[in-house]
Amino acid sequence: MQFDMSKLMVVVCLLLFAGLIWWQDTAFIDNSSGIPRVVDGDSLEFKNERVRLKGIDAPEGRQYCEKQGKKWACGRSSTNALRQLIGRKAVVCKGQDYDKHGRLLAFCRVGGVEINQYMVQEGWAVSFGSEFLREQRGAKQAKRGIWQGEFEMPRDWRRRNFNR
Repeated sequence: MQFDMSKLMVVVCLLLFAGLIWWQDTAFIDNSSGIPRVVDGDSLEFKNERVRLKGIDAPEGRQYCEKQGKKWACGRSSTNALRQLIGRKAVVCKGQDYDKHGRLLAFCRVGGVEINQYMVQEGWAVSFGSEFLREQRGAKQAKRGIWQGEFEMPRDWRRRNFNR
């Protein structure tokens, strides 16, 4: 029996191709899609899945900011901006990790818009980590959203108000 190297190469290529397809399907272990309920500026809720928008941090719903010496409900404004973006359109979220509250940490899209990026770009959230620092700089420079005035970082506000 003679060993045929070309047949072996075909088998190896097929196995590599199958492995690549399997890896792409498992790179994001969980998906949520449908029309979600907007919880706040960085959280969504599907029928039975809570999703936290990965890489961003939005003001809490009860958080206030200051603009020209006056308080304004920036947390509510952030939530409303996300509601307005989504409307009654279907959202697709893909993630692979869960936070300590059991929420899927995910990147989400509505239509052709990457929601996480949009919220930072429009100034309704800050970059959490280094994922959206360029968008944050642009929003800050243009004084969009919460960058219109003074605000406490959402993480600091939560620590002070919820003792987390």
